[in-house]
Amino acid sequence: MNFSRVVIASRYPVVLLGLNCLLEAERDFKVVARCNDGASCFKAIRSLAPDIAILDMSMPDIFAQATPDIANSGTPGVRLVFLATSVEDRDLAMLAAAGAYGVILSEEEPETLIQMLRQVADGQRMLPPPASEEVISRAPTAIPEKYLAVLTERERQIMRLVSEGLSNKEIGRRLKVADGTIKVHLHHIFRKLEISNRTVLATLAISSST
Repeated sequence: MNFSRVVIASRYPVVLLGLNCLLEAERDFKVVARCNDGASCFKAIRSLAPDIAILDMSMPDIFAQATPDIANSGTPGVRLVFLATSVEDRDLAMLAAAGAYGVILSEEEPETLIQMLRQVADGQRMLPPPASEEVISRAPTAIPEKYLAVLTERERQIMRLVSEGLSNKEIGRRLKVADGTIKVHLHHIFRKLEISNRTVLATLAISSST
């Protein structure tokens, strides 16, 4: 069976252990190195040539190291996935410059994390769009319950608040999280429901509640 070789890096031992246990429980992932700083992480990437590297954004200067290290490592095929507590537009620009394939929020459900990593392994980029990105509407008239079932309780909650006309900042204040976190959640909701923007989401939420 094919599997993706993964390097994980975080300054926090509990994060390393948690990610390691989560990935090792899946047959299609194999953790080849656990690192507690950027230098050892990129050394592991150069020597082991993994398919995916999960980098905790809490590590100092991780952005500054990512682009030159990967570009000069001889392993440009490695797919960078960043672990974050929240993501703002300025961070998204830095992540894109670092060649990121995805962003995983620390509050994400384990099942969603694994699903995202599988999509990254398939070559899909999982970065949420910045707020300034133009949206294209594709509005179905109703949403089947089987699709709603794939959303987490937090995602359903955000969907309801979007249908009330709240902005990301307003939703963030209501839920006591950063509005960048709401953006990432919305990206996950759009992907799961196969829609493109919040207008469609609001339409679906309203039609599903009637």
